[in-house]
Amino acid sequence: MAKILVTGSAGFIGFHLTRHLLGEGHEVVGLDNLNDYYEVRLKFARLEASGILHEAVSGGAMAQSHTCPGYRFIQTSLESQESLGHLFDREQGFDYIVHLAAQAGVRYSLEHPEVYVQSNVAGTLNILEQCRRYPVKHLVFASSSSVYGDQTTGPRSEQERVDFPVSLYAATKKSTELMAHAYSHLFGIPATGLRYFTVYGPWGRPDMSPILFARAIAQNEPIQVFNNGLMERDFTYIDDIVEGTARVLAIPPAGAGPDGQKAPAFRVLNIGYGQPSALMDFIGLMEKHMGKKSLREMLPMQPGDVLRTWADTSALQALTGYKPRIALDEGIARFVYWFRQYYFC
Repeated sequence: MAKILVTGSAGFIGFHLTRHLLGEGHEVVGLDNLNDYYEVRLKFARLEASGILHEAVSGGAMAQSHTCPGYRFIQTSLESQESLGHLFDREQGFDYIVHLAAQAGVRYSLEHPEVYVQSNVAGTLNILEQCRRYPVKHLVFASSSSVYGDQTTGPRSEQERVDFPVSLYAATKKSTELMAHAYSHLFGIPATGLRYFTVYGPWGRPDMSPILFARAIAQNEPIQVFNNGLMERDFTYIDDIVEGTARVLAIPPAGAGPDGQKAPAFRVLNIGYGQPSALMDFIGLMEKHMGKKSLREMLPMQPGDVLRTWADTSALQALTGYKPRIALDEGIARFVYWFRQYYFC
């Protein structure tokens, strides 16, 4: 089976994807800098759920999972070109790379823009440089629905122009698409950017609405409802995201040619549920499965936020047969079950 590098493997999507790939029999090397943007305890808990012990992660040493023979993990930063180069030299490259590591969070980018440029832009550039040194069969990297800006109409298609981001986070994600396209054109790197739409589920980020809402409801504190709740999101359950990502990874784009005469082996694809849900409906389902009503603090729209996200997933479905299975009601029920187990047991 394949040898796969997953960056951001202690993150939300990276954790779930790593377990999926290991379940398929692949060898996985996970990489994460374990920064403190949100509680590091959760990141270590994800690692430990895959057999990587806390005490084994230190000083750039490779940690071997004690439950998954095919899984190794290293704590390092993508911004360190030297450290990344040493890793690729030691491993003699990888068959496939799934690049998920990034500085997330739209609102945080208003206060710390330099972090986003370093992590998302410089970090991705360093990954592309290593793909140039050690060619891969396929590089899949995380983009975001945020590149579409404010979605006030129907579902957004990959064929649309995305030249008007409304946050620096979105701008950096668009930048990664442009850089990957250039490297695919120049050096024949098969690359696919996945525009993820509002991912939720167990082991999710604590700065995202599911955990924020569930914590507030559990503690009888008000939840913050922006734009007075008049927003919609294409909520996509993590299992559907992982299944779609794994299917794409197995199908590299064709047409690479560094001679500049062929179309580059590059594409971007939406990956989402394919139908938006009203924020107030989401809150209602959260209340249902938490078993109590929420207190609500109604607030105005936040800078960098958007009214709606809605994915046209027809291209992904045509390529891979992808069809999301987990409806919002079931997904929130699964999330709440995990939330109670993790935070209150």
